[in-house]
Amino acid sequence: MPRASAADAAQTAQRILDSAKELFSARGFSEVSVDDVARDAGVTRGAVYHHYRNKVALFGEVAARLQADVARAVVAAAENADPQPHEQLKAGSHAFLDAITNGAAMRILLIDSPAVTGWQEWRRLDAENSATHLREALREAGVAEDILDASTAQLSGAMNEAALWTAQQNDIDLARRQSHRALDRLLTAYVS
Repeated sequence: MPRASAADAAQTAQRILDSAKELFSARGFSEVSVDDVARDAGVTRGAVYHHYRNKVALFGEVAARLQADVARAVVAAAENADPQPHEQLKAGSHAFLDAITNGAAMRILLIDSPAVTGWQEWRRLDAENSATHLREALREAGVAEDILDASTAQLSGAMNEAALWTAQQNDIDLARRQSHRALDRLLTAYVS
């Protein structure tokens, strides 16, 4: 039997990731097996292991891609906002809260990822994605260089905690609105 082309292999890997994302989002990491992912993706278990070392590595790749999606939402919102730096900071911050508390990102990034990939890996992904953009937005908004790192860590931590709190509430929409109002109050400290 001929080996799959690179394009076929890439399509298979993407199909596996798509299935894993949907299953992890719907059922959670502990309730999904590699066999479940393979069946849903229409591939063999061996194909899953060919592309991903194990279930944790597969989950890690799903989480990394979701973190990148959140960062893209932050950048897009900031770029589409009023060109004033404080408005871009506000738009990006609100986009972060919305993106990470919606759909697959909420379950995978906020609930399962810290336990599955570890808190340190979760923080690394956040730092490489959304926090990088937050730091730049704070700099552009006029935060002094000597407190830029501390300000980034504190605002990022506050937004992550708001996202975690939002994800735990029964009425997500109400919790998201409350978090946005609180975020607006917090952001005034950085732009006034």
